[in-house]
Amino acid sequence: QVQLVESGGGLVQAGGSLRLSCAVSEGTFSRYNMGWFRQPPGKERESVATIMWSGSTTYYPDSVKGRFTISRDNAKNTVYLQMNSLKPEDTAVYYCAAKPGVVKTSRLEIWGEYDYWGQGTQVTVSS
Repeated sequence: QVQLVESGGGLVQAGGSLRLSCAVSEGTFSRYNMGWFRQPPGKERESVATIMWSGSTTYYPDSVKGRFTISRDNAKNTVYLQMNSLKPEDTAVYYCAAKPGVVKTSRLEIWGEYDYWGQGTQVTVSS
């Protein structure tokens, strides 16, 4: 059973940084496309970063572009989300997700396209 475990969330002041980690157990991590999503209080879940299995293609929405960076370490079966210049509107529960196999990059922005999901980690940015 593939499990995804997020860590690294917490409380940070606006302008600060956090690095989230998502450790993946089981399976061939190097063949997984990975994504980070977030769900702010009272709002819908949204994609904030994706990375293809090869690591060659990444995606960010305009809301986080230039501030967030997704990366992966296949030796550690882990994907990261480096978040800089955090804003109060970045407050949300952050989830990672994994999808093995070949997929169009654009599909990785969709929560339902993934096969495995983590339980989430809370990020709170104070003003």
